[in-house]
Amino acid sequence: MTTVDVAGVEAVLRGDAALLEDDLAAFLDSLTGAPTQEGGPGAETSAYDAALRCSLYEPVADAVGSKVGQEALPPAAGAPGGRGAPLRPSMVFWAYRNYRGFPDESGDDADLAVVRRTAVAVRILLKAAVALDDVQDGSVVRYGEAALHVTHGVPLALNTGAWLITAALRHAADPAVVDSLVRSVGNGFTGQAVDMSTRSARTRAELMAAPGDARVDFWESMAALKTGTLFWMPLDAAVAGLRVVDHERRTLDDAMRRLGLASQLFNDLTDFVPELGGANVHEDFDGLSNRVFLELLDGSDTEMSGTEMSGTEMKSFVLGHPRLQDTLLTLSAEAVELKRAAKNAMHGVCRSERSAAYFDMTIERKGHLIDRLHRTVRQRSGA
Repeated sequence: MTTVDVAGVEAVLRGDAALLEDDLAAFLDSLTGAPTQEGGPGAETSAYDAALRCSLYEPVADAVGSKVGQEALPPAAGAPGGRGAPLRPSMVFWAYRNYRGFPDESGDDADLAVVRRTAVAVRILLKAAVALDDVQDGSVVRYGEAALHVTHGVPLALNTGAWLITAALRHAADPAVVDSLVRSVGNGFTGQAVDMSTRSARTRAELMAAPGDARVDFWESMAALKTGTLFWMPLDAAVAGLRVVDHERRTLDDAMRRLGLASQLFNDLTDFVPELGGANVHEDFDGLSNRVFLELLDGSDTEMSGTEMSGTEMKSFVLGHPRLQDTLLTLSAEAVELKRAAKNAMHGVCRSERSAAYFDMTIERKGHLIDRLHRTVRQRSGA
């Protein structure tokens, strides 16, 4: 059996991440460069230039330059700026390494150029989604920083998010990549709409009246569009640019859907696990989108109407439910199994052991947290 050079694979992954950072900096420079008015250094800018800078260039720079959030790898020792490799854009580069080779193998410079542009477009779209999502959810902090709408106001944050979407699609350039990204954007907005509907009286009433299986189907459909798209988008866009055959694309799509569901389960469950949820524990009770709540919701358990329950009442209902710990244990095990199935499917299309190692490193941080969540719940339940 061939022994994989893990350090060498990690070096390639970090090198690809560095390419992304360079390309992102160049992208930002192209957007927020010198003012349009002619003149040398120190020349006064026009009122138009100044307005454009404060109302568009500065919000864009703040949105794109904010913390990555989830990283594929923690920063390497001595890494400048202490940054690691971003998870989802790294999936774009995984596609290139899997289907076109590692640096010591034959590659295709034209395809690498497509992939590099795709990785930037993915990063920009994710930043746009964050800006818009924070407004919709009323989040004031993101990754330890003030949300964009807090710094620049809601109107500019909305405008910036929308503008970044058009800029990302334009930057991707390749028609097949753009088509994939457009579908992803549409899916993401659809999933977000369904998520927001769980705060409405109509959807609350319908979910309260629905049988358990229907509530789970509702959640899976929503999570596949909302969170699953965040995993599916980078990989599908990359393989579209690389013209990967359809049957493998379907395998990749299914694997990313599973990873998305595992990630959303993790997010839902950490509302109830202080060890992993931190300051956000017990906060997400303003709608009926949390899988734990949907599992426990049963007309025989409570006389309260889901259309009238406040966040405080929802919290009391769930935290006092006799099936809570069993449900957390079952769902955390489900997240682990979804992650395992996704990894197995991905390994099935990996062209080499190095490619499999690259993928595993890319998702290791999130995968480790999913495993840790299940272990923590098991310990708490005494299982």
